[in-house]
Amino acid sequence: MVMASVSLLLTLSLIASSLHTSFSDSRKELRNKDLLKQENAFKQQLEHKVYPNRIDPSRVVQISWQPRVFLYKDFISDKECDYLISLAHSVKEKSSGNEDVTANGRLTSEISLDVEDDIVARIEERISVWTFLPKENSKPLQVMHYGVEQNGQNLDYFSNKTKLELSEPLMATVVLYLSNATQGGQILFPESQSKSSSWSDCGKSSEILQPVKGNAILFFSLHLNTAPDKNSFHARCPILKGDMWSAIKFFSVRSISGRNVSTISYDDCTDEDDQCPAWAATGECQRNPVYMVGSPDYYGTCRKSCNAC
Repeated sequence: MVMASVSLLLTLSLIASSLHTSFSDSRKELRNKDLLKQENAFKQQLEHKVYPNRIDPSRVVQISWQPRVFLYKDFISDKECDYLISLAHSVKEKSSGNEDVTANGRLTSEISLDVEDDIVARIEERISVWTFLPKENSKPLQVMHYGVEQNGQNLDYFSNKTKLELSEPLMATVVLYLSNATQGGQILFPESQSKSSSWSDCGKSSEILQPVKGNAILFFSLHLNTAPDKNSFHARCPILKGDMWSAIKFFSVRSISGRNVSTISYDDCTDEDDQCPAWAATGECQRNPVYMVGSPDYYGTCRKSCNAC
């Protein structure tokens, strides 16, 4: 009788365990399906909200020459910002390797968007068009999430994990702001040649450096002659209220081996002047590259004829 009771209890225990596992798996499957539905819904909404991969020089401001720092206002749309955050949540749910980590008293989430995705590919293409740097020399977009932090400290803008993964010398960095920071979060350049307190003091930081949803910051770590630019040393003001989402794009000097680059096709390679083919034939692409091909703050008049796109 006792043995029968023990056997019955064991059987019931196994059934309960099996039901719990099945229920947990079902919940996880439903959660993944919900995330997939959210991604598809975002993509449908983005069909008419994705910015063209055409650079508008009127929205680019050069805010420093030493170091070379550029601000592109409204680089990506609000819908694209929301989509990248949603995709980061989805990637994090599907992977156990990207966990929240605590550093210096703050909660930081870092998710690599190393995925095949049309929207991400288009944004990366737009970054390359603006910076004149090939995607093959870059790491996947890294989505960063910062919570409230202690006041009175300048923080490293990137995590130690990110820096360790940079096997090649860093040429340039692009920061896409995916949300507005209520207070704090400005990027600083303490070694800037301007020596202005707005570049090194969080309390006096200029409004132009304030994180604004959709804006992008580009700064170079090397001089034009490829020598390291010590003025590019940077830091970040702590988040004092709310939180901040951003996406970081690193460009190395050389192509990064093993990088699977998503490509998309779009018809946006044009000349701005009918004389471009003739000018290109006489060597103007090489003699006058800024006007013909462009720079981070000028789109370029004859990109098609100069084979720059």
